Amino acid sequence: MLLLMVLNQHSPSILELLIPPLFAMGLSRCILRFWQLGFNPGDEVIVPTFTYIASVNAIAYIGAKPVFVDSLESTWQMDPSDVERKITSKTKAIMVVHLYGQPVEMGEIMSIATRYGLKLIEDAAEAFGSRIGSKYVGSFGDVATFSFFGNKTITTGEGGMVVTNNPNIDARIRKLKGQGLAGTREYWHDEIGYNYRMTNICAAIGLAQLEDADELLRRKREIALIYHKSLVGLPLKFFWEQQGSTSSFWMNCIVVDKPAVRDLLRIHLANVGIETRPTFYPAHTMPMYKSMARGEYPVAVSLAERGINLPSSPALSDEDVNYISENIRSYFK
Repeated sequence: MLLLMVLNQHSPSILELLIPPLFAMGLSRCILRFWQLGFNPGDEVIVPTFTYIASVNAIAYIGAKPVFVDSLESTWQMDPSDVERKITSKTKAIMVVHLYGQPVEMGEIMSIATRYGLKLIEDAAEAFGSRIGSKYVGSFGDVATFSFFGNKTITTGEGGMVVTNNPNIDARIRKLKGQGLAGTREYWHDEIGYNYRMTNICAAIGLAQLEDADELLRRKREIALIYHKSLVGLPLKFFWEQQGSTSSFWMNCIVVDKPAVRDLLRIHLANVGIETRPTFYPAHTMPMYKSMARGEYPVAVSLAERGINLPSSPALSDEDVNYISENIRSYFK
């Protein structure tokens, strides 16, 4: 679902933030396909390698070149120092990814973007409801995308939304998502557009869930707090929010000391009926992007090898979360 709106500067409720005066339908993360701001084949967009592949594919779709940066061990987010090192004369934009619902520390990234005259894209697909201070993620960059895929906090089954405070981007996306309709004559199309509209049924499902958005986010925080408290003292690190930010805790993640421990722990949990998933493989290790790697990405590779996604659905009961935590503790015993 593609929702286009001018973002408010105050801190409204989730429901107030996401109900704009006008609705349009469409895509999830592939905003770059629409965002015609002077991108040409070969232009570079900086993106963390430690992300879901859709972030990178959106860059490749328009013929631009993803330039990968490493992550910080402390936050799992893109390393600002590596961002600045990777800027060239071809760099046109920085794409930040609010990974697993944890907000990126935007101050330094915004400063770099301003200093070099770069566009700033927020991939907030996993960060519905996350905030930095009183400001929601998605309101810092030139444009931002959210996902409503089936495993997200708010879902329509597929699709997502785009937010922007730039009226030119707003008008451009509205036009292209509906087959390039000129708007001056009925059934008159003056350029090639796309059919990225959403069905009314899916949109209704999404809107209905918005009424429960604050409750869903509250429950996800409760689950994260139970995990965090229950796993204290174990040889692992819980992926927690940074000072000054509020995570949506879309996914509860832990990182252990060694890859072998990660794999054995997942087997141990599977044997008692607990499904887990590995964290994302770095994008630069994928066959289609391997040749684009510039140097090494040791932190991203290490986090990918040692990270585990724990069950995080708001439908989990306290007993479920305690059962999972107890079995994690039993493995280390």
